[in-house]
Amino acid sequence: MTQALRLKKNADRRLKAGHLWLYSNEIDTDATPLKDFEPGAQALVEAAGGKPLGIAYVNPHSLICARVVSRDPSVRLDRSLLVHRFNQALALRERLYAKPFYRLVHGEGDLLPGLVVDRFDDVVVVQLNTLGMERLGEEVVAALDKVLAPRVIVFKNDSSGRRQERLEASVEVVKGSLDGPVLMEENGVRFAVPVLDGQKTGWFYDHRPNRAWLNALVPGKRVLDVFSYVGGWGVQAAAHGASEVLCVDASVPALERVSENAALNGLHERVAVGEGDAFEALSALRAEGERFDVVILDPPAFIKKRKDIASGERAYSRLNREAMRLLGRDGLLLSASCSMHLAPERLVEVVRGAVRHQDRHGQVIFQGHQAGDHPVHPAIPETAYLKALGVRVFRD
Repeated sequence: MTQALRLKKNADRRLKAGHLWLYSNEIDTDATPLKDFEPGAQALVEAAGGKPLGIAYVNPHSLICARVVSRDPSVRLDRSLLVHRFNQALALRERLYAKPFYRLVHGEGDLLPGLVVDRFDDVVVVQLNTLGMERLGEEVVAALDKVLAPRVIVFKNDSSGRRQERLEASVEVVKGSLDGPVLMEENGVRFAVPVLDGQKTGWFYDHRPNRAWLNALVPGKRVLDVFSYVGGWGVQAAAHGASEVLCVDASVPALERVSENAALNGLHERVAVGEGDAFEALSALRAEGERFDVVILDPPAFIKKRKDIASGERAYSRLNREAMRLLGRDGLLLSASCSMHLAPERLVEVVRGAVRHQDRHGQVIFQGHQAGDHPVHPAIPETAYLKALGVRVFRD
């Protein structure tokens, strides 16, 4: 019999509205002490009056102490449910994309909290970000085999979220073998992706539509790609007609991948790289009198927790100001943020302030968000994290 997890009075409102998370202060710990639960075990969630609300897995040591995996109290998160959810997720991606390069599972957005799966054709990269999912690792592999039968499955378990769940970091090929980067394609451009030693799963599919929008505006333009990683923005810009692209990143291995990806597409003569801190690089380029038609800012999250909002907004403001100094008289800025705690209107305010600081005019001509393979759960605002603004910056 599944152990019950009883909620306090009225603590079921968010759950009834569709949310999947339960916080430790919402649990009736007199009736069901959290210390009595085995970390990672599944439990029957009950309202204060005892009404069954669904099944969740529990981590008594985490602020989010339980995550709902089914509204049906008779269902458990096992291989059968994983296969069902993977098939649901696959149906959406095959509707959206013609080729097998996408995020197959986006955690809560696909009703599988704590699980991320990115697909690179016959290679899939899995992140088990919670203890509940960690315990189901073998079942995840079996379900992926049944739905996709991939040649290679990688567990890329080195996310920051795992530390919050008291899980160790590891990277392991659990099926097949993999020696180097994996080939994939986005917006008609080919890339070699470092899934074993790159950032996150090796690639960021979430910006696909935002890159596509920018690709249409770069022919003949001189482009600066800051925080370039392996060239997702910059190499695509060159492939779509940019006359010259400079990719800047602090990681030498990432820049080596930029050069390889440029060569992979026959673009090595139009794509240059520059290694260094973004802020220092922007200052150096300004001192050298460089000017660009397009500047792309796609930084890592400057705001990882609510307490970081003020300092993070200052960092975004400084970054956007420095970038605008490098634009010509009538330039285009692509300013992005993956900080969930930075509201979309605050990014607009950051850009507005930077424009006025330069005594220029700004026109927001594009507002982008994450791709369809990163679905937003309508009851969980935290799943809508990505923002991208296309801003024309000009002088009278």
